[in-house]
Amino acid sequence: MTIEGNKDEADKCIEIAQNAFSAGNVEKAERFLLKAERLYPTPRAKELLNRVRAAGPSSAAPKRTPPSTPSAEDVRRRKAPSHQAPQREYTQEQLAAVRRINTKCKDYYEILGVTKEATDSDIKKSYKKLALQLHPDKNHAPGAAEAFKAIGNAAAILTDPEKRKQYDLRGEEPVHSPHAHHQTYYARGFESDLTAEELFNMFFGATAFPGGGPTVYSRRRAREPEPREAAGGLVQLLPVLVLVLLSMMSGFFISEPVFSLTPSFKYPVPRETVNLKVPYYVKENFHTDYQGSLRRLEMAIEEEYIVGLRHACQRERNYRDSMAWKARNFGDSKQYADAQRLRTPSCEKLQNLQR
Repeated sequence: MTIEGNKDEADKCIEIAQNAFSAGNVEKAERFLLKAERLYPTPRAKELLNRVRAAGPSSAAPKRTPPSTPSAEDVRRRKAPSHQAPQREYTQEQLAAVRRINTKCKDYYEILGVTKEATDSDIKKSYKKLALQLHPDKNHAPGAAEAFKAIGNAAAILTDPEKRKQYDLRGEEPVHSPHAHHQTYYARGFESDLTAEELFNMFFGATAFPGGGPTVYSRRRAREPEPREAAGGLVQLLPVLVLVLLSMMSGFFISEPVFSLTPSFKYPVPRETVNLKVPYYVKENFHTDYQGSLRRLEMAIEEEYIVGLRHACQRERNYRDSMAWKARNFGDSKQYADAQRLRTPSCEKLQNLQR
């Protein structure tokens, strides 16, 4: 059930509770107000619940008949079939995780809880943790399905190097759907070609929740006939084949980068950013073809350049520390001194930029 569906059901419960309270039936009013709080907490329901509890057992409440002689109303209530689906339990922690993604996050990095400097491994690790927390078979909080789709779309884009680069350049602003009551996170041109369930199965396999309920995106597969045993191996390979095919096709739909940090045949024209004087290279027709904001482009260039320097600086430091560690373990003082004198040019460039 969606958040809006829960709100409508909660409003009905509040109306029933108000009528019962007016009639003096405090017990019934409290029962329906507690149900409204579980479905969709509101200040209105909480205020009325406090009033009902303050009133306590009312003398105007209808008198009950002895247990041996049930009233006609009790008999009717027992016989009347209940058509309402049972509410599935969820924790406050699960609800908070869903609300963080559905209402507070502004981009793909924030959805996955990583920084723009995160590596591919960091992104996959974060996705796995969130996917196990938000999968609708495990998390029954309202909006869990939407949050699960959001992290799947974010992981699919950010683990594709070319799509991630394009997203960093022009995919910062989220799109607000006019038909939805909450924010969506599909920036224009950056929607995943895989469903959230297909991506989840690629990471965990189809048996991530053995014995669980039906998956939220399995209706299409439920209509398909069971594959024969001889074709089982091919069916298991289908997600991998689909991913390879989509990766090959994505190159036809993604435009080439606007710039390059290194000169090449395609990018022969040298330029440099106004702020940090970072050198970069563009195509010969850059001045006529590029219609975007030059300031935003150069901000993205400087950010990519600094990220590259940070990674290179870390590698240089790791190499120097490794050489020093080996020399110290072998007791070679000369080699240790040489290791200490090893330069880290990327770190020096990064330090100069930050002055």
